[in-house]
Amino acid sequence: MSRPRVRLGDLSVGFVQPLAEALLELGHDPAPLLEQYGLDAARLAEPGARLSIPRYMHLGHAAIALSGEPALGLRMGRLSRIAQAGLAGVTAAQAPTVGDAARTLLRFEPLYAANYRGHSSYQEDAQGAWLHFYSISPYNDYNRFVVDSLLAGWLAQLGALTNAPLQAERLELEFNAPGYAAAYQSLCSTPVQFAASGNRLRLARSTLEQANPQHCPSTFAHLMQLCEAQMLQRTRVRSLGERITHLLGPLLNGGREPDLEEVALQLQLPTWTLRRKLAEEGTRFRDLLNDTRRDLAEAYIRDTELAFGEIAYLLGFASAEAFQRAFKRWTSLTPGEFRRSQRRAG
Repeated sequence: MSRPRVRLGDLSVGFVQPLAEALLELGHDPAPLLEQYGLDAARLAEPGARLSIPRYMHLGHAAIALSGEPALGLRMGRLSRIAQAGLAGVTAAQAPTVGDAARTLLRFEPLYAANYRGHSSYQEDAQGAWLHFYSISPYNDYNRFVVDSLLAGWLAQLGALTNAPLQAERLELEFNAPGYAAAYQSLCSTPVQFAASGNRLRLARSTLEQANPQHCPSTFAHLMQLCEAQMLQRTRVRSLGERITHLLGPLLNGGREPDLEEVALQLQLPTWTLRRKLAEEGTRFRDLLNDTRRDLAEAYIRDTELAFGEIAYLLGFASAEAFQRAFKRWTSLTPGEFRRSQRRAG
């Protein structure tokens, strides 16, 4: 039996709608571009339709090139509506307060977007809450717009619940200030921080406590039940090996590889128990790590324009040379030969 292929991730086609509206706002017909990516009206209306992360990034880059607007992601965020997040968004729109809506939207993120790099999170304290978007470094023209559109989109979507513009108390971005840095300032009441440790925004306690006039308790409770059921169905896994593969993505980064002890801690299992259970499934941790790295390496080389050194970093290799040796061992091809063969096949 062949092993399941590791994907870089995907997201709801609902996220294409603000991109199309942003292009229209800038005087460009989005239809020809969308059709190049197989996104005609029928596809965009298909229930539960998803778009791969690499394809979305290529689409965004093409839209920026077409419009000549490097800040397109911020414009997309401003045009975002909460229903574009599907069932999770409709549920969040029925939450009693802005804070409950934010918590709901991020908690059920897997229902509308999934990325092996991690997931967004909501962390509340007495003074307010941080909304975190995971790292997708290294940043370039293909992916920076994703961070722009998500963070700006959260503010637009949550603000629409109370019909009042919403500003973050703080806004931190992982990448260096781009040429359009001044365009971020409308999102935040304090100076925006670039080259930060992560991508996140902070909402004040007064903002979180704003009541949602559309809230209906029984409808919200029913929608929450539907979200929980879909989450259970989407996140159900068949084996311990698959659970480990799911965990490895966010742990692979920065020139180091995760070890058995680190994964055992995440699973709350003793290392010897984890090793024994994997043996019962006929596999080993090292095999799972190598298979995950190989699948992700092939996806990165095939679906992105990342340099091989950047891919090596994302997969936890100490150097580009170490990555190239491993890739040649896995596929009998160098990364360059593999990329060229995929370009010819495409």
